[in-house]
Amino acid sequence: MALLHIAEQSDWEAAQQTGVYDRSTRGASIAQVGYLHGSATMDQVRSVLGFVYADVTEPLVLLTLDEGELAAHGLRVLLEPGDPQDPDSELFPHVYGGPVPVSAVRSVEPLSRD
Repeated sequence: MALLHIAEQSDWEAAQQTGVYDRSTRGASIAQVGYLHGSATMDQVRSVLGFVYADVTEPLVLLTLDEGELAAHGLRVLLEPGDPQDPDSELFPHVYGGPVPVSAVRSVEPLSRD
């Protein structure tokens, strides 16, 4: 399964300095939310871009995470409903267990809103 995450470029740059990426989603840390929000497909990425990041002017990047590397650091990925109130809603991958080591990020690509 692809494990994709939208990041603000400045947050990714900060993670490279500290060695860990601690953001869950726009404006919230993993500690605050309890997990990192992810997407399994580019369709999900586009949906999240429109819903969560539509008014962000800062550059965004798309992180591709390595599930095996996450597991090696004690993190686990669960597929969960995008709408917690609707268990039949589309499933999204969530990463539990704490901040993500930058070593678990396999690629970083600029992300266009187009």
